[in-house]
Amino acid sequence: MSQGSIISLGSVNADFQVRVDRRPDLSETLLASDFLQLSGGKAANVAYLARKLGLPAMLIAHVGGDTLAEQALKPLREIEVDLKYVSAIEGEPTGVSMITVPPDGKKGIILAENANNIWIKEDIAIVQDAIANAPSGSVLVVDYEIAPFIVEPAINAASERDFPVILDPSPADRVEQNLFSQVTYLVPDAGEAEKLSGIKINSVDCAIQAAHHFLDRGVKNACVKLKDGGCVLINHEQTLHIPPVPVDVVDATGAGDAFAGALAVAILEKRSLQDAASLATAASHVTVTRYGSQPAYPTRSELDAMFQRLTPQAYVLS
Repeated sequence: MSQGSIISLGSVNADFQVRVDRRPDLSETLLASDFLQLSGGKAANVAYLARKLGLPAMLIAHVGGDTLAEQALKPLREIEVDLKYVSAIEGEPTGVSMITVPPDGKKGIILAENANNIWIKEDIAIVQDAIANAPSGSVLVVDYEIAPFIVEPAINAASERDFPVILDPSPADRVEQNLFSQVTYLVPDAGEAEKLSGIKINSVDCAIQAAHHFLDRGVKNACVKLKDGGCVLINHEQTLHIPPVPVDVVDATGAGDAFAGALAVAILEKRSLQDAASLATAASHVTVTRYGSQPAYPTRSELDAMFQRLTPQAYVLS
């Protein structure tokens, strides 16, 4: 029997990242340091982490017909992500993410979507074909940093194959909530959960309320990532809270993508719901302790070590 794959549909970028001593004021030129050129983007990061943890991963995405495409794709190619469904759009630039990281690690990002947002109706058949021909037991992870009309047919195609669907609802203003009944795992951060539910996420109880809002709209498992690094994950049978453990936060870039990628890995490995939530939280915990996104992603041994720290903290609320 062939092993399932993690199918990652969404953005892929050339990242340009610097450290700053503080956030810049309006109209100010602020000096920076530690310049990095990296591969990034939500879907690219998910696929990269899956491969780093030893799972098959396929990326469905668009890059531009420019030199930045190689910056975005080279690390993925080197780690053997399946790139056959990545298209280069001639005449368009590759997506670019400009990232500033202040001392507290809470990055600021300016994203130029560029080729990520250039899709046409004929691309729907390509996406559907990619999912239809994926191995049985695969998992779809999808974000909204692409043309939104591509997301629905992708989720429909995954549902037809009975593939679990993980939806990263970013940016939240693009999310089509009528698709929630086909979403197996919704993974908003606190800000996205607030935008989608109207509930301000300033406590675990508020996160649980927002998660119930998503369940009421058809989501099977609602996972709200908390500002302190923990999460709540609930379905109609149980409510889980994974509190954070102390780590030295260096850079939060890519931590949410690491969460989604590790969750997909756990699902593919048929772990329990509690273990899946703990593994995803562990991946984001390790990621924030290092500078950059993909270079900060944990090895399997690092992930397991953080998982062991988090597991005793996890508990079932109901």
